[in-house]
Order: sequence, then C-alpha cells, then structure tokens
Amino acid sequence: MPNRLAHETSPYLLQHAENPVDWWPWTEGAFEEARRRDVPVHLSVGYSSCHWCHVLAKESFEDEAVAAYMNEHFVNIKVDREERPDVDAVYMEAVQAATGQGGWPMTVFLTPDAEPFYFGTYFPPAPRQGMPSFRQVLEGVRSAWVDRRDEVADVAGKITRDLAQREISYGGTEAPGEEQLSQALLGLTREYDPQSGGFGGAPKFPPSMVIEFLLRHHARTGSEGALQMAQDTCERMARGGIYDQLGGGFARYSVDRAWVIPHFEKMLYDNALLCRIYAHLWRSTGSELARRIALETADFMVRELRTNEGGFASALDADSDDGTGKHVEGAYYVWTPQQLRDVLGDDDAELAARYFGVTDEGTFEHGSSVLQLPQQDGVFDAEKVASVKERLLAARAERPAPGRDDKIVAAWNGLAVAALAETGAYFDRPDLVEAAVGAADLLVRLHLDDHARLSRTSKDGKAGANAGVLEDYGDVAEGFLALASVTGEGVWLDFAGFLLDHVLARFTDAESGALYDTAADAEQLIRRPQDPTDNAAPSGWSAAAGALLSYAAQTGAEPHRAAAVKALGVVKALGPRVPRFIGWGLAVAEANLDGPREVAVVGPSLDDEGTRTLHRTALLGTAPGAVVAVGTPESDEFPLLVDRPLQKGEPAAYVCRNFTCDAPTTDPDRLRTALSS
Repeated sequence: MPNRLAHETSPYLLQHAENPVDWWPWTEGAFEEARRRDVPVHLSVGYSSCHWCHVLAKESFEDEAVAAYMNEHFVNIKVDREERPDVDAVYMEAVQAATGQGGWPMTVFLTPDAEPFYFGTYFPPAPRQGMPSFRQVLEGVRSAWVDRRDEVADVAGKITRDLAQREISYGGTEAPGEEQLSQALLGLTREYDPQSGGFGGAPKFPPSMVIEFLLRHHARTGSEGALQMAQDTCERMARGGIYDQLGGGFARYSVDRAWVIPHFEKMLYDNALLCRIYAHLWRSTGSELARRIALETADFMVRELRTNEGGFASALDADSDDGTGKHVEGAYYVWTPQQLRDVLGDDDAELAARYFGVTDEGTFEHGSSVLQLPQQDGVFDAEKVASVKERLLAARAERPAPGRDDKIVAAWNGLAVAALAETGAYFDRPDLVEAAVGAADLLVRLHLDDHARLSRTSKDGKAGANAGVLEDYGDVAEGFLALASVTGEGVWLDFAGFLLDHVLARFTDAESGALYDTAADAEQLIRRPQDPTDNAAPSGWSAAAGALLSYAAQTGAEPHRAAAVKALGVVKALGPRVPRFIGWGLAVAEANLDGPREVAVVGPSLDDEGTRTLHRTALLGTAPGAVVAVGTPESDEFPLLVDRPLQKGEPAAYVCRNFTCDAPTTDPDRLRTALSS
C-alpha cells in the first residue's frame, strides 16, 4: 500500500512511496500529527543519487519490523535535500554543531515544534564499528522521550537557541581589494597538491569555483602561479577516473587524492560548472585538452541529462545493476581485462588496457578498473584509439544504465544555461546555444510565476510546490545574463532583472546588505538559513553577488551594484582565511576589481560577418567578468548600445570601465588587446 509520498514529484521521495514506513512529506500536518499523538518526529533527509541513502532504505526502511516500530512511536518525515535545501541547511548546521561532522543520509529527531534533540547520519541494521543499529537508535530516542522528557526539552531548547544566536563573520560592506585577493591566492598555494592537483587530501572534490578565481586572477594580474594551479588541476582531473573517459562528464568526487576512484554519481551542477571552467581555460590558454573536455562534457549533459521538456535532470545514480540483478556502485563504468577482450579482441584489448590504465589487479573493486588516461611514454594511433573508444562505448550502452533523477532544479539549470551558451559560442556549436535557450525557456514557462517568483523544482512539465531559494535566483539570473551576451536577445537581460529585484527586496538585509538563503516571506524554520560559503556549487550569496554585479554593468543600475559590493564584504572577511570555500565569491571580487569591463558591439545586423567577428572577439576576452551587449545602433534591448553609432558604416566595439570609455574600434585585434590586459 503506497504511503503519503506517492503524490510527490521528487524522484527521491517516490523511491520511498512503497516503503512500509508511513512517511510524511515536510508539511505542517506532520507536526500537528506528532502533537496530537505526543510522539517525536523522525526526519530523514537524502537525495536520489546518494549511495548510502539507498543502503539505509534497503536495510531499515524496507524492513517490516523496523517500519512497524517507526510507525508506532514516531511521525516520520522524508525530505529531498535538493527540493528543500533550506530544511537541509538548518538541520545540517545542527548536526555539524553537535557531532562535528555531517552528511547524507541525515537522521534527526525533533520535538513536535521542529526543535532537534538527537542526530546522526547512516545507521547500520546491526551494531557495527562502534555504531549502534538503527533499531537501537529508535529505541533509545523513544526511551528518552517517554522517561526523560524534561531533559529532551532542555536539549532541544538549548540547541535551537544556540542556532538562533549564531552570527556569521560578515566583515562589513567593503569589497576585497588587491591585498585580500593576494592573501587568498597565497592561502590556496599552501593547500595546493603539487603531485595531483587540486587542494587538500582525500576525498577530493572538483574545485570549479576556485579555478574560476585563479583564471580571473591570472587575467587581471598576470600571475603564472595562479594559471599553473588551474591548468594542472584541470589536466589531472581530465586524465583521472573522476572523468568518464568514454562518455564524457564528471563524477561528483574522488575518494582518493589522485582523482583515480570516483564516487560515481554524476551531478548536473558539477558538470555545468566544469564545462564552463574548461571552456574558460581554453579561452585563456588555447589548450586542446581543455577544448575537448568542455565539448565532451557539454555533449554529455545534452545527451544524458536533457529531459523531454528541454530542461536538465539533476543527476545520474552511482549504482546500477551489475548484470546479476544486484545494484553495485560503479558497475556501469568499470572494466576488467577480460571484459576488454570480450569486446575488442586480444590485440586491441591490450592497447586499451595500456591506454586507459586497466590492470590485472584492478584500480577499483573485485579486479575491475576505472578508465583513466595515465601519463606514459610512446605514441598511440589516434584512429585506433577512437575505434576502441567507440566500441567500448557501444558495449557499455548495453549494460543496465544508472537511474536518473529527472527533477529540474532551477539553480542547476541556470548554471547549465551559462555553460552551454558560452561553450556553444566559443566553439561554433549553435546546437549547444539552442540547448541553453531551451532550458532557459523552460525556466521562464514553468518555474516563473506572474510575479517573477521562482519555483525551486519541476518534473514532467509540472512545477513543484517549493519556493526558490537564493541560489535559484542568483544562478538562474547568471544563466540568463550569459545567454543575453551570447544571443544578443535583450529579453534575457530583462528576466535577469526581474529575478534580481526579488533578491534586493526579499533576500537582502536592508541595513547590512547581508543575504539570506530564504526569502523574508518564505516558510519560517527554527532559523533563517544564511551561508556565504561555496560548497559543491556557488552559495546563493556568491551567485547573487556575481549576477548583481554583471547586471549592474549591463544596465548601469546603481542599487544592484551597491548591493553586489556590500555582499562582497563577506569575501573580504573569509577570502584570506578560507579561500577554498569561497571561490566564486573571490571570482566575483576579481570582476569587481577589474571594473568589470562593459563591451558594446554594434553592427548593421547580427548576421553581418564583421559584427559576428567583433562579437566573438568580445566573448573570448579574458577580462574578469566582462559583460557583452550586441545589436544594431537602433536597438533598445541593451542599455549599453544607446548612443553607439557605427564607425564610417562599419561594425564597431566600445569598451568602458569605471565610467571611462576607450575610443571605439573596428579592429578585432585592438578589441582583443583591450580585453586581455
């Protein structure tokens, strides 16, 4: 008999709809039920491509006896963290404060007033390695609730008060200057891994936002050290097992420091960010490797993540059927020498094993290997390698594919729009720009209401019930702004403006300029979440600051620029101390310090060859955060085009910075120089 999750749109919640647990979604009704029955709330938070979430579900939530105990003594709430990042953030902060660590699945026990009093992550079905079993945890919590209620109430009240009193180190309203950005670079240098690239040890996550900062810092200052760290990290990741050497696209992270063994799920946000980073690296260096990875990652997103509605699905699972009916992590991606021989024959299998680093011992589990591109002597026949890849990819397509989380997350689709628009423009791939336009159209049609308020998610053409959070507004605006620069269609600039007006009105503290992750009129949780640090994707704070700055450069809107500069105050405070965790904020600070530069390209038409050449040259400029407007002198779609005439009937480019403009030029080389120094 399906439980209450059967009517939800989240694929993760639907995966639990047939559990014997009487799950509730996050609603006020669940807490009213807990008050009526006088029982605690068991809150379980996860997401569809989370390996250990599936393990906990199989071991405990599908167990009839455990489920019966849960139903008798608790009201059980299941939350998809990707649908409700606000709920996840508030209780994850409590988990981390209490235990010093966090992760998913997240298990929290609450009073009927939503105050937390006991925490954990994954619990096994039987006691193991010092961990109690899930059943023991349930029994212990119930015992405390029945026999020591006053103690539970004291703990819950103290935790809730402590959370409410937490203040972030805001750092005032001044943006970082040269000194703070140099200190941030020095801090990154100290944490850099010169052997394997990236920062810190295992596990290692792709440092996309830090790489954007390094590329912008190099463009502004000429720092070779910054460029080297960015370039070497990108090469190591592209050659490692974290990158899918056959199908393109990146896994979420590497369990080792050398990028060899991935955690195999593929997330949209990672691939959107990395696609854009590799395109920017190519723009800075001309690296053929960077070009290939950017295009392969873009093609992966379009081929494997695009939905029928034109948006991009959230993720592919790490696990899949290994051919025996058992779901195994990485089964879709790994190879043994014998599997290579079965597909390729002996000679080509030997070549493939050398080329991709497949060994008899294996680099993963049970003698299997994750494909890599190890550095090695000798030259491989390019045609033969291409043939090998094609045959292996075709054989892999016959394997049971990992599951796909089909929900559309607004923020991550905004990141994909920006990446595909720019990659398509750089490499003359209009199909990628069209894919970006399709996703942007979906966001406008389905996620924006009549007042330009965003829904966080949609699925199968139906908008979800959850309101957009700050990262949705910031990342979607970022995508629209990139699309406006690439297509010359000012409507995307208008839509970005609508979203950013909401940021100013509903997400910003009027006095300090600090930003909140949820709107002032959103559901009130035990704490209003507020986190400026970047994690796997830009924080809402950093994303909004970047979009506000770009919009102000495009339009001259002073309130938006002032808000961006105030928001960068936190980067001044945190950048020198924890640069790894505020990379996008540092990248925005680089743009602010550089201007950012404003480029207007005017021509008789967008199809005119001279106009197209200047437009492309402008898009390929490396000046940090430069904005581009393109159109005819009569166009009213972009404020930057006002009073910009042709030069003697020829297409021309105008470059301005800090209220000062260069003389207009019709020469692409002069424009290139103006945007690279």
